[in-house]
Amino acid sequence: MKTLVIGSGGREHTLVWKLNQSPKVDKIFAAPGNAGTAQLAKNIDIDDKNVEGLVEFAQKENIDLTFVGPEAPLVAGIVDRFNEEGLKVFGPNKEAAKLEGSKVFSKNLMAKYDIPTAKYDTFTDPEKAITYIKEVGVPIVVKAEGLAAGKGVIIAETEAEAIEAVETIMLDKKFGQAGERVVIEEYLDGEEATVLAFTDGEKIIPMVPSQDHKQAYDNDEGPNTGGMGAYAPAPVVTDEVLQQVYDDILVPTIDALQKEGIKFKGVLYTGLMITADETKVLEYNVRFGDPEAQPVLSLLKTDLVDIAEAVITGDLASVEVKWSDKKSVCVVMASGGYPIDYETGKEIAGIKEVEADDITVFQAGTENKDNKLVTAGGRVLGVTALGDGYQGTINKAYQGIEKIEFEDAHYRTDIGHKALNHK
Repeated sequence: MKTLVIGSGGREHTLVWKLNQSPKVDKIFAAPGNAGTAQLAKNIDIDDKNVEGLVEFAQKENIDLTFVGPEAPLVAGIVDRFNEEGLKVFGPNKEAAKLEGSKVFSKNLMAKYDIPTAKYDTFTDPEKAITYIKEVGVPIVVKAEGLAAGKGVIIAETEAEAIEAVETIMLDKKFGQAGERVVIEEYLDGEEATVLAFTDGEKIIPMVPSQDHKQAYDNDEGPNTGGMGAYAPAPVVTDEVLQQVYDDILVPTIDALQKEGIKFKGVLYTGLMITADETKVLEYNVRFGDPEAQPVLSLLKTDLVDIAEAVITGDLASVEVKWSDKKSVCVVMASGGYPIDYETGKEIAGIKEVEADDITVFQAGTENKDNKLVTAGGRVLGVTALGDGYQGTINKAYQGIEKIEFEDAHYRTDIGHKALNHK
């Protein structure tokens, strides 16, 4: 079969890598892809937001199955367009994608159906938002309402920081239209984790729980990024916690959407805050996380094509999804200055010396230029290791990083360390 992966990041390289393992797949295309996907797939120069161009390409090439990696085309309704043309596509439709595309929609859904989440209010007027902050106090969380590539969430420790966050989002328009409304919510104190789940709108199969590292610097300091690394499984999500997430969050969310006339098919991402008393939803996404996809899909033993086809046909209950019992750690190598100011075009060396059976370098912000591999984005590589224990797997990932070089490379040195504290 012919498959198409839409997107250009580390998640998309991971999807191409996983599809390449399927005996059912003969040819893979990536649109637009990156230098990593080009090793396993044919890159097509179509932007992932060019919905009509992608539909036209899928028709022309007789693509059997398409995977939509990033959120923007899902929110724009790419699945609806593919479905209209009778093209098989993995991902939620436009209505279901509002769960990520609009934080107001998702928070209101949780409030209406008693799905545990932080207390909140929403504002279109920055003055009213600032008044609310002064009334409720800090610490507090300020979120741009729409898509902001994982960077539109600001945790404010002081009143001044919270007011600055409102001004940055609503007045300075740092995140464009995503900042026309803000969600301001209570700060939850606990440990974050992610539970992704496959669902066909009826059956829900949780994946191995993972833990992302959003802040740019060690010890969870610095600005929020798209993610500086992740590992799986995350021991903070015990069997008991996972059961609670399934019973109190995953099932009620899919049921709530059905009651609103929305059938969710694809990957439901729940970003969680786990406290001593309860687990609450921080955010929903409607696709694989990046970088969570790298360690999670590295542990998936079942053919991803079988899962995707069962999701699309509404027959997920017929598939047994199996996982490796190993640990997986992904450390992101980013451009110096990311996520604020950074340069690209830096030559990358050492990847071939690193890759082995138990270590894969997933490429994100890369391109081939003048026969050289160079940086082309903020997050550049995801060095992903497999192993039997957390410490050994962490060591393996960092030993790989030491062999890779590009100018001003930046990475956190503490990815996965929280797992060691739970042993």
